[in-house]
Amino acid sequence: MVSFFSEDIDFKVVNPLKTKKWIKNASISEGYELSQLNYVFCSDEYLLEINKQYLDHDYFTDIITFDNSEEDNQVEGDIYISVDRVRENAATFHTDFDSEMRRVLIHGLLHLAGYDDTSEALKTAMRAKEDEYLRLF
Repeated sequence: MVSFFSEDIDFKVVNPLKTKKWIKNASISEGYELSQLNYVFCSDEYLLEINKQYLDHDYFTDIITFDNSEEDNQVEGDIYISVDRVRENAATFHTDFDSEMRRVLIHGLLHLAGYDDTSEALKTAMRAKEDEYLRLF
């Protein structure tokens, strides 16, 4: 099950049913059963506090993913997304907000499916996988 929440802002996902189905299908394509996936939309400040408290990082980010799964090949987690950061990234990368939001949504799922972006090679592979799923939306 995929759920959408907002914390300190008012935000609604465009086409929520289509988006949930797309995320579920991506999970299945990666070989994972989707158990419970919560997306929490928030401000830069809200996500900064999570970044400081749980990761000991003092900087803005667009997404933080917490893996809550206890079984292999199962997706269960909480994904926090800064709507402020997604909006800024859309402008920086000359794309529309909804496309950038979908990229971040699938990016979080890919982290839960074992993808990493800690090196340039891994970032490139993850970006290619994001692009693949974005074409399927």
